[in-house]
Amino acid sequence: MQFLHTMIRVADVDASLDFYCNQLGLVEVRRHESEQGRFTLIFLSAPGDLELAQERQAPLLELTHNWDPEEYQGGRNFGHLAYRVDDIYATCQQLMDSGVVINRPPRDGRMAFIRSPDGISIELLQTGEALELKEPWLSMESSGSW
Repeated sequence: MQFLHTMIRVADVDASLDFYCNQLGLVEVRRHESEQGRFTLIFLSAPGDLELAQERQAPLLELTHNWDPEEYQGGRNFGHLAYRVDDIYATCQQLMDSGVVINRPPRDGRMAFIRSPDGISIELLQTGEALELKEPWLSMESSGSW
């Protein structure tokens, strides 16, 4: 058995791609549009998995956009996506600078949570050991739910 992908439904392709690619840093690997099924599938890879993803050997995030409008319920009850990052503080600062709310700041030097435009909870985890505790993260309050 091999893990292939996690699929989430998105309401706005442009907003989702801006978030996942421009802000979070994932890379679009491939796309499939179905006129008959009235949907678009967009497969994204973490940059560190890109080479393997292009060979269909790494797990992907599948964004599914159904062309007919629906209101999606989800977010926290979906669970969450998780990505390992080289520097949790730098990653969170970059996300904040691009307008992303850090719902659960990395007060412990190890873990943070953000949300996608569709309310999907995303966990960011520090590679290796937790970083030394430091401000402004140490005293930053959580915002909303995560």
